[in-house]
Amino acid sequence: MTILITGIHGFVGSNLVEALKENHKIYGLDIISSEKEGIIKTYSWDELDLLPDVDTIIHLAGKAHDTKSYGRRPVSTASLASSATTIEYFNINTGLTQTIFDYFLQSNARQFIFFSSVKAAADRVEGDYLTEDVIPKPVGTYGESKIKAEEYINSQLSIVNSQLKTIYIFRPCMIHGPGNKGNLNLLYQFVNKGIPYPLGAFENRRSFLNIRNLSYIVEQFILQNPEQGIYHLSDDEPVSTNELIKLIAQSTGKKERIWRWNKRLIKTVARIGDVCKLPLNSDRLQKLTENYVVSNQKMKTAIGIRRLPVDAKTGLIQTLQTFNHNS
Repeated sequence: MTILITGIHGFVGSNLVEALKENHKIYGLDIISSEKEGIIKTYSWDELDLLPDVDTIIHLAGKAHDTKSYGRRPVSTASLASSATTIEYFNINTGLTQTIFDYFLQSNARQFIFFSSVKAAADRVEGDYLTEDVIPKPVGTYGESKIKAEEYINSQLSIVNSQLKTIYIFRPCMIHGPGNKGNLNLLYQFVNKGIPYPLGAFENRRSFLNIRNLSYIVEQFILQNPEQGIYHLSDDEPVSTNELIKLIAQSTGKKERIWRWNKRLIKTVARIGDVCKLPLNSDRLQKLTENYVVSNQKMKTAIGIRRLPVDAKTGLIQTLQTFNHNS
């Protein structure tokens, strides 16, 4: 297959190239056009009219979720209407998606894969699992800009169907792997410094997505061309924060330090933090201790598999080993 990947020099794009370059012809579209092994050529965004014919467009380019503000109280779009950061989120996550999707509609490409996010569906999971049936309720500009992009794509379905094209909207959860610099890396640095984790009494579970599993999923969708639609992407098993800290300690060769302080005491401290502007407040406590489990069953059914190639804990250990190597 001949594939065009936008945002090809980013974390996910770079890993996709490594996974797909042996069996597919790959072109890139990015803000930088440096040469890289496995990529025939990378074009800039003002060179859309020069792009070659491709079979599939994978749209990764976007403004990532701000990990520095992880756990802060959500701010509504209305209150940030004049914010340059908010405008940037919508210009990139929504605007660029509209641009490349319009190009897709007038091109000879047959497949379009848009990487949205589970944060476009829900900031918090109600019930045991987050499934594709959820009515989207994003919180904050990142999720809102992604759902606006989804809505634009879905508004063009009649044109897509009349041209016998296929679209996939992927909503991955937290992606990790070599080169990852997200919240997992922040937690790694926290544990690596020997700082005790004081929230061990909260046995929350979270879903992750290993980059090797993501690459496998993408290639299977390209080759099998299953039914179009929205698909949530995650590893097969969720992992608790306590388990994750143990894995980090194991990878660094240090003793795990998990404090299981009384939940009531922790919640009281958080409420005090709401008033006194302490590092721990109620919203941050909620973010750190809530369950966020994402169902991947629809995706696995679509491509006819029972399990993904890499189990969650093995994949996390492999990622953590790269952190240790680069620290």
